[in-house]
This record gives sequence, structure tokens and C-alpha cells, in this order.
Amino acid sequence: MSQNIELKNFELATVNPNNKTWTSADLFCFWANSIQTIAGFALIASLYLLYNLNSYLVFTSSIAASILVYLFISLIGHPSQKHGLPFPVMMRMSMGLNGARYLSLLRSIVGIFMFGIQTYFISKSITYLIRIIIYYGIDAQILENEFVLTFFLGLNIIDWVSLIITFFIQYFLFTNGQRYNQGFLKFSAIFVYLGLIFFFVVLIAENSTQIFQSLKSNTTTTNLISKSNILPFVVVTGTIFSYFSIVLLNFGDFSRYVKTSKDLKIGNLFLFLNMIIFSFLATTIVIGVDVLLNQKLIVVDQIITKPMDIIGKIDNVYLSVYALIFIIFSSLSTNLITNYVPTQNSIINFLPKNLNLKSTGMLILFFGIIAGGLWPSLLSQIEVIRLIDSLAAFFGPIFGIIIADYYIVKKEKINHKDLFFIRPENEYIYSGGWNYKAVYAVFIGFIFSFSIIWNITFADFKTFSWIIGFVVSYIMYYLLNNK
Repeated sequence: MSQNIELKNFELATVNPNNKTWTSADLFCFWANSIQTIAGFALIASLYLLYNLNSYLVFTSSIAASILVYLFISLIGHPSQKHGLPFPVMMRMSMGLNGARYLSLLRSIVGIFMFGIQTYFISKSITYLIRIIIYYGIDAQILENEFVLTFFLGLNIIDWVSLIITFFIQYFLFTNGQRYNQGFLKFSAIFVYLGLIFFFVVLIAENSTQIFQSLKSNTTTTNLISKSNILPFVVVTGTIFSYFSIVLLNFGDFSRYVKTSKDLKIGNLFLFLNMIIFSFLATTIVIGVDVLLNQKLIVVDQIITKPMDIIGKIDNVYLSVYALIFIIFSSLSTNLITNYVPTQNSIINFLPKNLNLKSTGMLILFFGIIAGGLWPSLLSQIEVIRLIDSLAAFFGPIFGIIIADYYIVKKEKINHKDLFFIRPENEYIYSGGWNYKAVYAVFIGFIFSFSIIWNITFADFKTFSWIIGFVVSYIMYYLLNNK
């Protein structure tokens, strides 16, 4: 490796204490945005319905999963908050300067694919809005025009227009730095919650007695502590934990902006509050819609849990428009937290001297829109999600290495200068820029994690693959450094 090459980039640099502006309130909004997603809505509601509204089982499992998440985010969030460092730079300390460059690209690949897929689903909501505007506000006949109905790569002209609109919306929102992101996450969290509460109030006002009677009569609260509930408890806990696992690895990308360790501890506790509030709203809305459709929870398999399907069943154009707007904002904030920022930092880490916010944003959005545009016609058909899941099997092991290295091997000590400059005496050069002990431990953990995901024998425990990969790599790295 060449000497004295600067690896510093403004976006990756140690955060100045004066620029640490996040408080516990910002973390409340962060966790609200992480939970109040389309996938989260469908997941929470479907879990309650899957287990015949056994509220104690699902609720206690949700709390158990939240405790696990809280423990892990505390471990990864503390060093980034204390030292002001993002995830890729923390990787430099444990993986080596070159190891961090290349292994963090795995996060970028997953991030770009997921960003593109999420972008596609955001654009579908915009498509519905455009079609509603055309149908009710302009001329319904336009929707029957041959030009509009012409498809290319599985998308018609309105779909492509929506995808391009989504591209520019995200470029405008996401490429203005963390202060702008912080403000957007605050707005989105409050806006979406108000939307959910509004939707909840409308449903209750429509028929509160029948909704709550149906909820009460169909809710099971007995026999929580029994052998028959042990496996469901484990499965639900793992399912909810796996929902958050994508956020865990890169939590330091956000916690580095938190003012104090006290703000971090208190703010992360809001994970539990958001989980309780959102679970109640999501489940009640789903039940309320089912009651209004006169199903009354009679056929559980036919209960609608997906927000877009709920919109399709409600014969009220104004409610549909409101709901679509809330879904768009929710999806945008989710894309920012889980896909864009982690991908942005990982790509910049690969070429720190050549990239900035705008150029990196253009790269992510360009490849993201390709992935989104190809999703209906190609990517969904070749099961690209299986590839993404396979790559994501590295995340738990990488997390384990970072934690073991920082707390056990390095004893929470960081040489900031060596993290940003390549020189012969650099502590993090290791062997040609690679810490082979860490790389070896990561791949051993990956083997275990990957095996759990794809071996049908462990089907009930595949949601714990992240934790298993973490534990294996953590122990392996510890042993390699204590021979």
C-alpha cells in the first residue's frame, strides 16, 4: 500500500461535538420511521392474526425481540456516538483499511438492490395517485389510451413517469446532508403517525362498538406459559428481530450524531414505545377494515393486512389519497434509513477521495432506478431476493467482529489518525491492509448463518441466522486473538 494516502472524507470524518445535534427525541423519530413501514404494518398485523389474535403471545414476543434489538444497538451505537465514527470507519479498525473497503461493499450491493426495490414500490404509490388524479380530475378516457397502456419491461408510461418522479424526489431529499435528513425523519415520523391515528379515528367513528367487540371476542389471552406456546414465542421473536437486523449493522451511521450517551440510552428506549403504539394501531386498523367489510374475522386467511390491499378495498377516494401520501412518506424514510445512508457511506468509503454526497447519491439512484425498473420484469422472476439474503448472511458476522474487536481486543481505544491515513507505522494496516483473523472469523460465521438460512431442517430458526452468525464470529475472533 502506498504511503500517506489520505482516507479522509468529510462524510466519513469524525463528527465534531458541535455538529452532534441528535437528541433522544430524534431517536424516537428514528425508531418510529424504522417501525412504521408497509412491511412492518403487514408483519405486525399478520403475526397477531396468524396466531389467532393471541395478544399475549405476540406482545411478549415483540417485547422480547425489542430487548434483543436494544442490546445490540447499544453495543454498536455506543462507540460511534462516543467517537463520532460511521460504520465503514469502525470496520477499518477491525478489518483493516483495505478489508473495510471491500467488505463494506457487500452492504452497498444489498443496499442498492433493496433501495431499487423500495423505490419501485414508492413509485407504485405515486402511480396510484396519478391515476386517481387523471380519473377524477382530468379525463378517465386517458387511462384507456393505447399509448398509456403500452408496456416496456413490465411497466407502462405512467409507471415509468412515477419511477422518474421518485428518482428526483429522493435525490432532492437524500443528498443534502445529515441535518436535512434529521429534519425529514422528524417530519415523516410525526406525519405518518398522524396519518395512522387519523385512519384509526375514521374507522372507530364508523363503528367503534362492533370493532372493539370483535377484537375482544376474538382475542386469546390464556395459556401463555405452556409448551404449545414455546415454539411460536421463539419464532415470532426471531421474526420481529430479523425485521430490525438490517438496521443494526449501520446504526452507528446515525448514532454518531447523538449529543450524549444519555440521549442515546433514553432515545433507544423509545424503540419499545414505538413498537407498542404501532402494533396497536396496525392491528386495530386491520381488524377495523375487516369488520367494515363485514368479515368480522370469520376467515382469518382472508383478512387483509397489506396497506395497499386495504386501500383497494376502501370505497373512498379521499381516504385512499390520504393513505397513499402517508405510505409514500413512510416508504421514503424507510429507504433513507435502511438503504440509502448505509449504502452512501459504504460507497464513499471505497473511494473516499473521489466521491461526495451528490456524486454518490447519483450513483445510488442511477443503479437503484435500474433495479427498480427491472424488478417486475426480471429481478422478481430470477429470485434476486435469495441473492440478497445470501449476502446479508455476512452482516451478523461482521457485526460480531466489530463488537469483539472494539470491546475485547482494543479495549475501547481508537487511534483516530490511523483510521484516516495510510502509512507504514499505521496500526490498522495489519497485512497489506487486511486483518486476516477478522476475515477468517467473518467467513466462518457466514457459513453458519448461510446454512441456517437455506437448510430446511432449521426452518423454524432461520430468523435467528443473524444472531448465530454474530455469536460464531465473535467467539472465533476472540479465540484467534487469545492464542
